[in-house]
Amino acid sequence: MKYLLLIYGNQEKWDSILAESWPAEIAKQDAFNRKYHESGELIGGYGLSDAAAARLVRRKDGAPAVTDGPYLEAKEYIASFYLLDCESEERAYEIAAEMPWADQEPVEVWPILHESAADL
Repeated sequence: MKYLLLIYGNQEKWDSILAESWPAEIAKQDAFNRKYHESGELIGGYGLSDAAAARLVRRKDGAPAVTDGPYLEAKEYIASFYLLDCESEERAYEIAAEMPWADQEPVEVWPILHESAADL
């Protein structure tokens, strides 16, 4: 079964991390990614740019109409997401709990109910 893990952030959170701490924090995340990629349970992990770079796209008269985003006005925004393929919901919870910073910030776990074939 596939699961989506969502990590939220905000500028205040990022600003609270001392510059000299960033290499160690990145190393923790890299170790997590490597561990679960090697186990075959991590399909991919993606860090997103700051919310100021998000855009909304609608279709108007058959063409893209692009405006500033993100869609919701909120202090928190999606900072990164991970796609898992693991044997059970309980296993997804175990992996989410090992996410660096999970002792300080929650990780959302969403079961994926439908998948479209990538090779259509």
